[in-house]
Amino acid sequence: MAIISEYKPARFCWVDLAAVDSRGAADFYRGLFGWQTETQHANGGEFKRFTAEGETVASLYQLDARQIAAGVPSHWTPYISVADIDESATRARTLGGQVVIKPFQVDGMARVSLVTDPDGALIGLWEPRA
Repeated sequence: MAIISEYKPARFCWVDLAAVDSRGAADFYRGLFGWQTETQHANGGEFKRFTAEGETVASLYQLDARQIAAGVPSHWTPYISVADIDESATRARTLGGQVVIKPFQVDGMARVSLVTDPDGALIGLWEPRA
């Protein structure tokens, strides 16, 4: 299966779905688009990769009980490729945004971070890793 590994900086490059009911979400998108799911282990847990015709198109993970209890709804997060995630997260804060999730490594895929712009819109930062 193909996994995207090279992106031009400052381009949308990935999307993932955080779901209250990841099984139900997987069933919905399999039925809607014919996507398949494959389990991937990372950082001591697991998530699903949505695939179409052998290519990875998105990922899906289950919101944890704490997030669900706090009222976090299912939501999609788009990611933008960056050359240096630490510098980009710092720059987002300097420009009036907030770093919601500090940069961290997703085993074998990327370093990621979640930031909001000054109006509160959420975006993911993605620094590809081999």
